[in-house]
Amino acid sequence: MDLWTKTLAGIIAQVFLLLCSSLGTTGEEVCDSALVSNLPPSSFRSSSQLSSSHAPGFAKLNRREGAGGWSPLTSDRYQWLEVSLGERTKITAVATQGRYGSSDWLTSYLLMFSDTGHNWKQYRQEDSIGSFPGNSNADSVVQYKLQQPAVARFLRLIPLDWNPSGRIGLRLETYGCPYTSDVVSLDGGSSSGLVYRSSPGPRGPPRDVVSLKFKTLRNSGTLLHAEGDGGLSLSLELERGKLQLLLRRGSSSEPRRLASLGSLLDDQHWHHLAVERRSSHLNLTVDKHTERVQIPAEFSHWEIEQLSVGDVQDFGSQKPKRSFHGCLENLLYNSLNLIELAKNNDHQVTAVGNVTFSCAEPVSVAVTFPGPQSFLQLPGASASSSSGGVSVGFQFRTWNKAGLLLTFGLPQEGGVVWLYLSEARLRLQIHKAGRALLELTAGSALSDGQWHSVELNSRRGRLTVAVDKEEGGVAHASFSLTAGGQLFFGGCPADEDDQECKNPFDIFQGCMRLLSVENQPVDLIKVQQRLLGNYSHLQIDMCGIIDRCSPSRCEHGGRCSQSWTVFHCNCSDSGYSGATCHSSVYEQSCEAYKHNGNTSGHFYIDVDGSGPIRPQPVYCNMTEENTWMVIQHNNTELTRLRPSPGGNQHSVHFDYSTEEEQLSAAIGQSEYCEQELAYHCRKSRLLNTPEGSPFSWWLGGPGAGRVQTYWGGAQPGSQQCACGLQGDCVDPQHYCNCDADRMEWTEDSGLLIHKDSLPVRSLVLGDIQRPGSEAAYRVGPLSCHGDKSFWNAAFFDKETSYLHFPTFHGELSADISFLFKTTASSGVFLENLGIKDFIRIELSSSTQVVFSFDVGNGPLEVRVESSVPLDDNRWHRVRAERNVKEASLRLDGLPVATQEAPADGHFHLQLNSQLFIGGTASRQKGFRGCIRSLQLNGVTLDLEERARITPGVRPGCPGHCSSYGSFCQNRGRCVERVNGFHCDCGLSAHTGVFCNTEVSASFKSDTSVSYTFKEPYELSRNSSALPSSIYSDTTLRGENVSLSFRTNQSPAVLFYVSSYYREHLALLINKHDTLEVRYKLDGGRDAEVLRSRVKSLANGQLHTVTIRRLSDSVSVQVDQNAREEFNLTSDGEFNAIKSLVLGKVHESDDLDPDLARLASLGFTGCLSVVSFNSISPLKAALLHPDTSPVIITGPLLRSSCGSSASANPYAAENTHHLSDQSGSVGSGQPLVNAIRTDSALIGGLIAVVIFVVVTGLAITARFLYRRKETYRNQEVKGVNQDDSPDFAFNNQADPQNTSSENPKEYFI
Repeated sequence: MDLWTKTLAGIIAQVFLLLCSSLGTTGEEVCDSALVSNLPPSSFRSSSQLSSSHAPGFAKLNRREGAGGWSPLTSDRYQWLEVSLGERTKITAVATQGRYGSSDWLTSYLLMFSDTGHNWKQYRQEDSIGSFPGNSNADSVVQYKLQQPAVARFLRLIPLDWNPSGRIGLRLETYGCPYTSDVVSLDGGSSSGLVYRSSPGPRGPPRDVVSLKFKTLRNSGTLLHAEGDGGLSLSLELERGKLQLLLRRGSSSEPRRLASLGSLLDDQHWHHLAVERRSSHLNLTVDKHTERVQIPAEFSHWEIEQLSVGDVQDFGSQKPKRSFHGCLENLLYNSLNLIELAKNNDHQVTAVGNVTFSCAEPVSVAVTFPGPQSFLQLPGASASSSSGGVSVGFQFRTWNKAGLLLTFGLPQEGGVVWLYLSEARLRLQIHKAGRALLELTAGSALSDGQWHSVELNSRRGRLTVAVDKEEGGVAHASFSLTAGGQLFFGGCPADEDDQECKNPFDIFQGCMRLLSVENQPVDLIKVQQRLLGNYSHLQIDMCGIIDRCSPSRCEHGGRCSQSWTVFHCNCSDSGYSGATCHSSVYEQSCEAYKHNGNTSGHFYIDVDGSGPIRPQPVYCNMTEENTWMVIQHNNTELTRLRPSPGGNQHSVHFDYSTEEEQLSAAIGQSEYCEQELAYHCRKSRLLNTPEGSPFSWWLGGPGAGRVQTYWGGAQPGSQQCACGLQGDCVDPQHYCNCDADRMEWTEDSGLLIHKDSLPVRSLVLGDIQRPGSEAAYRVGPLSCHGDKSFWNAAFFDKETSYLHFPTFHGELSADISFLFKTTASSGVFLENLGIKDFIRIELSSSTQVVFSFDVGNGPLEVRVESSVPLDDNRWHRVRAERNVKEASLRLDGLPVATQEAPADGHFHLQLNSQLFIGGTASRQKGFRGCIRSLQLNGVTLDLEERARITPGVRPGCPGHCSSYGSFCQNRGRCVERVNGFHCDCGLSAHTGVFCNTEVSASFKSDTSVSYTFKEPYELSRNSSALPSSIYSDTTLRGENVSLSFRTNQSPAVLFYVSSYYREHLALLINKHDTLEVRYKLDGGRDAEVLRSRVKSLANGQLHTVTIRRLSDSVSVQVDQNAREEFNLTSDGEFNAIKSLVLGKVHESDDLDPDLARLASLGFTGCLSVVSFNSISPLKAALLHPDTSPVIITGPLLRSSCGSSASANPYAAENTHHLSDQSGSVGSGQPLVNAIRTDSALIGGLIAVVIFVVVTGLAITARFLYRRKETYRNQEVKGVNQDDSPDFAFNNQADPQNTSSENPKEYFI
């Protein structure tokens, strides 16, 4: 029985607790009581009423008294209905209804709230939408629940639109609940506020929470000041209407600003403020916007000893200029109600100075000029006024740099006065008869959204214009004004025909208040009631200014600026672009740069696109089949360590050129990463044994890194080096070469390839303190290749197939990018739906892509039309972006299409369904084809993983050469890969990732490159007969020859091809610096000489020669000159070619004597991209000397001299490199630099001496050679007058041989 009783009691207790918690929760959430239905008629006011039966007191929901609701005398946008709730009340919903039994109802309206019946504040949805939807008939009720409850005493409804067949008619109800609060008012005097002192005793963990509401008309003043131990303090101060979080160390120290939040906080409306302190940061909230603020480390254990509210502290020299003047409400500190404690005279809270526990608000009536038709007309000085001058004053605030503030005529002088803003400065102009009589300028930066005062006075012939009580500037002039007629503020009436008001300037958009004429304040309420002056399109008794840059919609550090209606983002130097600086201007990987056609170089990559990780500089190495991303650190040199007595360890830290977040993302995105780790040692042990404690270790991985005890080339956790894994260490008893502890230099080196352990953060070397110990280390740069995101693809083979993912969240900004290829003419790429909102990208036709969405303003479409078909089975790139300012769509390289968002429309994209890729929820209009590299807001969707488990969709998508094959140049061949492609340059004379890198070499006079086509293996068996079958594959009926050269030598042989039948082809520069081609295709006949007309080829500039022969037809082209054609007289076959020689020809037995003599001189200069049919002899010699049939004699140096960008033909190769900070780390010195310093100096001196000697010999030889040739030319000239005068070596020294050896010449 006892057990049953206990069980029952426990059940009852749990049910009771559940009911209590449920009731408590419900009690907190339920706030929907009707607030208007029981109010007396005196609680209702209106701008006017049609009759007594249409009075505002009848405007109660579902009532039929009177005429069944309220209707104003006239139906226009200047009407309003006001309800007083009696006390401040929490309002959660509003309901409207038309006038009973009529055709009168509202279709849209504005909602205003106020605590005093003045200074109204417009309620806005999503901080942008001002209007509410109304009714469609007179009887139905339309209720709107406020997204954020409002707290106010007064409510005002302003009709915007109504039934066009009727008039304004309204019944309404508001819903909410009572609102209780504790209020304190500070008068702004010195030392006025509340002081809370904490109780002594143990504290919990450092977590403080302060929350309150405040309202003020003053734009500066101290709100909160917290003091703690160590002289540390934090302050929250208003400065120019913004809240500043300041840190001070001591009372007299300069404050350090940690954060700035909020704007226009001096608008005399309640603003919510909350500060939550945790150990390492603060969460600072102003209204609905929260910012996380890092605080210095000394605050981690800081405890608040005193909390001051208002200005009750002595800040020494940093005392604020103004104290806080305004009201505070519900001031809570760690759940303590400080205002309530102060009321009850609690000892912990002290009231200092003039503090009252109510909120007395000054009445200040402002007027808003929202648009181009806004103006305010007031009567000027009366004719009977004896002042004899002009006195006008007012305050204004605006974001616009230009606009008319005031204008009036001068009836006595017959002129006009304009007071206006220009370039954010105040200017006064007085015109008469089209001529400026006077111009004055005062103030600056007046478009900052702050209130600025203006005073215009003219007395006794002296004119004064003052801005901000003379603080902003004063302008004086000797000029007498007498105003008459009317004063026009902000603009002129649109239908003004009497020339009384003209505005040649921009219209004013902003707020004005405290207007005075002849030192008498202007009653704007009388203006509103049409009892004074005139106006149009004004909002009276409110200032509708909005700070569109707080919070800033500009992302990634973009700088926000604004006018009255729009904001603008300056994205320069941010690395991002677009209306809100959302999209990165950089690619996400080196792989992506390669597929844009880029070659090796330094690039910025943005691994998460539009995400929060900033771009990082890397080097992209595209010279190999894989595209490598190289990230440098501060010491990649081999650095020597020497014994350091007294130090047991040497620690080295490596700083990378990118930040931690960027580095981790780059490694995670890559398919493979590696980093070299090397240790050179002499009597310096490394890891000891796997069972013992290691002497050295390194830290690698994210953050500061984790301790790693294996070395390059080994496995994680093995405590081994590469030789231990391979079993070839110098001492089999150890697993590292250095652990043998020998006196000879040895090394342990290898690659670290486990991404979880990369990059190497620091290195700790332990066995370097013993006598005789020496060591050197090297940690190479981090290198990664492969991009997991770039090639992630899926193939959709049916219209009904699709992939689905979780809902896409892109409420304020969304960017979507992907590549597609298809043979279908239409299909939906992507779709995500909400209740009303949606987002969709589709191929609408074979030439058009459409980006459509709805955020509550109705469907919007952005289209891009392509001039080429998109169903060509090639990759096409789509990039769509939508933000609060505009939507944009890019397709391939076409111009971007944009569509602006409505200025005051909805801007939150609210989706709730699954995200469909390749199809739609209705399974109609699906996409057939491939989608690749799909990214939403910088996050890649893993299409392949989802495709593996989805019917009708296959992972991956082959066939990339159709899209990227054009990147392979110069006869390069595109080869498909699973992920991407690469260019096979085997048939090209070029190299590089796209076969567009010149293969060039610098030749000296004794350099020779000989390429052998085929060895005559049967030649030794039968020397008397040479069957043509032996050389059947080396007999040519045509050649394609091309090369580039750069030289100052003439004459010179550039290119020579020999034959086993004493035939040859030679390309030469003669002594007149022109090109000659010699063909000898018949061993028994003379060579035929083809001479180009292009001159000055030995001028040190780069020249390109192309020779094409087909049988007896030959064409020669030099550079971009016209192709030159000619015909040979021989049979057109080049039989049994033997070898091709570049540079000096050593075997000259089969050459004509003059050609042999010239060939023996060699070639000095540059040769580049040499191609003979499918053979690239220079490329074979430079890149594949061990596997190609080439013989190299003399110096052959690869160079960039063949590049058109190289001005110096003998310049060293220009290579891309990072400017890493190599040098000493700790006490170590770069080993390479230390060892090679002296040798480099000696070697340089020797090289200079050799160069001078060789140059002198070359000049002497050339001089003697020239003299000898001149003599020989003169001698032969008298023997044979028909010889060509252009080539000195056409004749032999022996006149008896001239007739048989003289070649035939053709002038091309």
